[in-house]
Amino acid sequence: MEGKAVFSQGKFGTRTDSTGLRDLFLLRPDVVFLNHGSFGACPQPVFETYQRWQRELERQPVEFLGRRFASLMRTAREALASYVHTAPEDLVYVPNATTGLNVVARSLPLQPGDEVLATDHEYGALNRTWRFVCAKRNATYVNYPLPLPIRSAEQVVETIWAGVTPRTRVLFISQYTSPTALILPVAELVRRARQAGILTVVDGAHMPGQIPLDLTALGADFYAGNLHKWLCAPKGAGFLNARREVQLGQRIDRLGLRVEDVDHPLVRLQLELLTRLLVDVRRAKDGPALRLRGKRDRSGDLGPRLLRGPHDVRRSLVDHGVIERLQSDANTSSH
Repeated sequence: MEGKAVFSQGKFGTRTDSTGLRDLFLLRPDVVFLNHGSFGACPQPVFETYQRWQRELERQPVEFLGRRFASLMRTAREALASYVHTAPEDLVYVPNATTGLNVVARSLPLQPGDEVLATDHEYGALNRTWRFVCAKRNATYVNYPLPLPIRSAEQVVETIWAGVTPRTRVLFISQYTSPTALILPVAELVRRARQAGILTVVDGAHMPGQIPLDLTALGADFYAGNLHKWLCAPKGAGFLNARREVQLGQRIDRLGLRVEDVDHPLVRLQLELLTRLLVDVRRAKDGPALRLRGKRDRSGDLGPRLLRGPHDVRRSLVDHGVIERLQSDANTSSH
């Protein structure tokens, strides 16, 4: 089939040979494009669908964003959840994995003296994120050496686990390392961490499109991945998955707030994202603790505020205008 890609059904889904595969992309003829690890080239059929949705939005922006967006995104989450084997309710879209992992890192209530354990094979931007967050909390970010060459999965597990101390609160690890292209045995590390009461945060930026993912079986507390690399989705497509037990959303009824009770659809989306992305990983004696950001304290510092208990959470949501002020603004402003 000259000029066409030939597809066949394989063990892990549809496969294609290289016959005419280049014709599916919009790449310049003189470019041999190999670096899908930075930004994947988008196939023309995918790009055309992407543009069709952009045009659909511009035909009636208010109807699209105000009335259809929530259900469309729910459908998109269901499709992605099926692909990575997780529940749609545990998944949110983010612009990229780095953004999703920043949401997690900046939300964790790390205490002075706590440690975040990682390897020396992590992505540079995330190293900087964790160092920044740990410095703010007087915690420590540990890049534990994982020497090359790698001989076995057991060697990797034992080497990394040797870095665990009584102060380790978080294990941050790449499933597919960016600088060294290693697939690490994350499942066993997640299992050990769960037994030890250590939170697991997995950077899966390079995994979608490389090997099949089963996030439920993996069991990481937080997992972020990119769809615009090896899966060749349009740019700005990533996801964050949070295990149900570490989500604030499951306690929404205790706050006396329900997403479906908010009338305006865009405000409802704001609340939905808030309840899914704020996390509570350490139980305080007087109730669950979480952090809301963006409100200045008396010193003028724009920093996190620690909240304890559902009544304090509800009061802070009102103070921050998550519901009432946004509801009013949405009904009176076109901005």
